[in-house]
Amino acid sequence: MAGTSEIRISQDSQTWAAAAAEFVQAVGQEAVQAKGQFLIALSGGRTPEILYRALTSPSFADRFDWSRTTFFFSDERCVPPDDPRSNYALANKALFTPLNITPSQVCRMAGESRGPQAAASEYEQQLRRATRTTAPAQPRLDLILLGLGADGHTASLFPKTPILRNRQRVIAVTQSPKDPPTRLTMTLGVINRANVILFLVAGAGKAGIVRAILDPKTEEERRLPAALVAPEEGRLIWLLDQAAAAELPMDR
Repeated sequence: MAGTSEIRISQDSQTWAAAAAEFVQAVGQEAVQAKGQFLIALSGGRTPEILYRALTSPSFADRFDWSRTTFFFSDERCVPPDDPRSNYALANKALFTPLNITPSQVCRMAGESRGPQAAASEYEQQLRRATRTTAPAQPRLDLILLGLGADGHTASLFPKTPILRNRQRVIAVTQSPKDPPTRLTMTLGVINRANVILFLVAGAGKAGIVRAILDPKTEEERRLPAALVAPEEGRLIWLLDQAAAAELPMDR
């Protein structure tokens, strides 16, 4: 992986969730103070649900004013917004509704309507409007949350796919080996432009792939999608629990 990353390890899932919530709110506060708004992209999968529960808990719910936040998604499955496989559906139920986030604050990837290519183009325009960025420059978000798949994928960027080499596209249509196959995803071009990138990884099942990304032994491991996340100017933080960090060298 180009450059260096900051690795933070929490003892268990409870302290991991609290650390993630504190970090997100701190980045949000800094963004609001600097420019009056906070632009964040949420990740997919089930791991973010732990973060959402922390952010909506009594310990955190009233500590941050979300009214100046706009939510995006780093990727989405091309399914309706009420489909249980939808990243938006999970975020809406576990985060937006409890925090009283208004619909105008959420930019959903609408991959189920008018075809995925049209949805990708529309989402790029939403990002450009929010960040006041014109092509060919990449939009820049304050914070992008990412997860990590067992195969080394992140967002919906999968190993050995051509889109990994494309730094001009903003949003791409990809095919997942798992159902549902058709996805929309932010590309490495826009991900690596973020002010802050936060990988959220928890559980013993991720220990092997965490080691492969953060302590690669082969060229194949260095080319995994998550290993290609390297901010141009921003910060890259890996927030792991003890189980996910179990295979990392002791000196990390």
